[in-house]
Amino acid sequence: MERIFMHYYRCYPITITGEHDHLEYGNKIVMPLSALDLLSSLEIEFPMMFELKNPRETDKVSHCGVIDFSSDEGEVLLPEWIMSRMNLEEGDLISLKSVSLDKGTFVKLRPHETAFVELSNPKAVLEKTLRQFSCLTVGDTIVLHYNGKKFCIDVLETKPDTKAVNIIDVDCEVDFAPALDYKEPEKEKEEEKAKATAVAEMMKAGDVGEETKFRAFVGVGRRLNGKSSSSNGESNKKEGSSSTSGEKSESESTKEVSSTTTSGGSSKNGNLVFGSSKVVNNLGERCKVKEDKKVEKVKEEENGFQPFSGKCYKLSG
Repeated sequence: MERIFMHYYRCYPITITGEHDHLEYGNKIVMPLSALDLLSSLEIEFPMMFELKNPRETDKVSHCGVIDFSSDEGEVLLPEWIMSRMNLEEGDLISLKSVSLDKGTFVKLRPHETAFVELSNPKAVLEKTLRQFSCLTVGDTIVLHYNGKKFCIDVLETKPDTKAVNIIDVDCEVDFAPALDYKEPEKEKEEEKAKATAVAEMMKAGDVGEETKFRAFVGVGRRLNGKSSSSNGESNKKEGSSSTSGEKSESESTKEVSSTTTSGGSSKNGNLVFGSSKVVNNLGERCKVKEDKKVEKVKEEENGFQPFSGKCYKLSG
């Protein structure tokens, strides 16, 4: 028949002595020397493990190991996170019962923050911390310290025992559940975002297409003299206006001739009278002056552009 150790002790934080501060991040406790004598007489095998219970709240249960037997008589020293987990205050009674736990093969954990999962190697950080633990209990929240940050992790599931497992010298599979602060993206919002992105891309593609669309005959024309084609239109307008003025001047000169012949001759009304030699000579001189002006204008335009009139240079300089 298996012998069982069971005893009540007053509990205090493990950091109260200042000698066991490093044990605050595990689940190993300090017991009095008398407990060692009783455990030895009962032939409790190592590693010794215990079930912890709060007598006032029997549903508050956890498990732990023992690191040494140096506490005062009638007292046990517990990590503060265990006292908080079991709703215990300094000096409260706690029940300790020896148990034998199966070696764990699977553990499912849930971090409180996604920041822990985003670490470069969260499993390595977890493995280093769990070296200070003798066992894991479903419902416990272990605390990890890494790079000055504190991470809380819940124990959700253990195998083969569904309540607690021994994790000393075991090859245990570890799985992580989604963190408490993880929010799954809503499908509707994702679809709306995808549609908005598609519409934006289509509008952008449309703008690019309008910018690069080909438009015929929208360039600027150039003449051989280097002037733009617009100047040609202006010159044509000028020539048109000059021709109009020329026609006007010719009509005016004709009027002058007619008036001269009318005033210079002695013919009567109703008779056809040819102009005198003086009038004819004046008309010829005016026509000659017009032709001379046109020739000078053409020469001026030709002097503005002279093709193939530059200097020639060889590659040798």
